[in-house]
Amino acid sequence: MSGVLQNKRGLVMGVANERSIAWGIAKACHEAGAELAFTYQGNVFGRRLDPLAHSVGSDFTVDVDVTDDASLDIAFEALAKKWPTIDFLVHAIAFSDKSELNGRFLDTTRANFKHSLDVSTYSFIEVARRAHPLMVERGGTLLTLTYQGSMRVVPNYNVMGVAKAALEAATRYLANDLGPDGIRVNAISPGPVKTLAGAVIGGARKTYKYADQNAPLRSNASLEAIGGTAVYLISDAGAFTTGELIRVDGGFHVLGMPQIENL
Repeated sequence: MSGVLQNKRGLVMGVANERSIAWGIAKACHEAGAELAFTYQGNVFGRRLDPLAHSVGSDFTVDVDVTDDASLDIAFEALAKKWPTIDFLVHAIAFSDKSELNGRFLDTTRANFKHSLDVSTYSFIEVARRAHPLMVERGGTLLTLTYQGSMRVVPNYNVMGVAKAALEAATRYLANDLGPDGIRVNAISPGPVKTLAGAVIGGARKTYKYADQNAPLRSNASLEAIGGTAVYLISDAGAFTTGELIRVDGGFHVLGMPQIENL
């Protein structure tokens, strides 16, 4: 897919380290010819991001707290000064209190429910609103990340499943709102991936192993596969795909029961 994103520019939000899904997408976009900018939250993640950003030729990284309107405004104003237009934005941001990603969903606290949906769902709406002026001139693509825990019960995923369900609904509504301006909005749903974010969910290793052994392709998705899907959606080949949830999970979502050899 070399060169299919030549002359396209995009903002990637949510790279935590080199194993992040966001980084897999950023790397694939870079290899396809795109110019990249990045956001991070806090100095720790900033220090991790800097060498990765430099490795793909990016000189723009900015600290953003997606729960703070002023922080978002400052970041997008800085981005607009660098680039008057952008072609895509990748939203790979989610959070929930680690202590509530174990046990029962019934025990979710009001405070964590609000915060989880604010960071994981509402932030996509906020960044879409700010990206809109930078895309309205020639269209663009907004991408977010979800997971099948939005539709099926995954032990310990708990409030994040509710947040992802809301995120998927937001994707559809944003696709309808922004479609007249040529802006496409889609969600990618990978299977379990060994990331820093995924590791905080109780039983994550068992979930990863189970999906790896039972998916029709007998494998979880690689960062390269997820990145390639993002490149397709951002590229001109994805010009008429919007409001979609694209699964990249080795086919795991089609199963009604484990493979016979694993019963």
